Amino acid sequence: MYGIGFGHMMGWGGGIFMMFFWVLIIIGIIYLFSNRNTNHRDNSCSYRQESQAEEIAKERYARGEITKEELEEILRDLRR
Repeated sequence: MYGIGFGHMMGWGGGIFMMFFWVLIIIGIIYLFSNRNTNHRDNSCSYRQESQAEEIAKERYARGEITKEELEEILRDLRR
């Protein structure tokens, strides 16, 4: 007879804990996916900017605005 009261107490406490546990798991998964997508966009954007900078340097070299040594130096700096 004393086991019935104890079981009800564990039922409520366990249910609340279990709900809290799953909420934390879901929040963690959402956080991981949102950070992964953000980092991916940042990396692709950075690559595009670097590629554009290289193209601009090559165009300046083709127009005679900079020397071959300056072009090579610019490209080395951009690729670092």
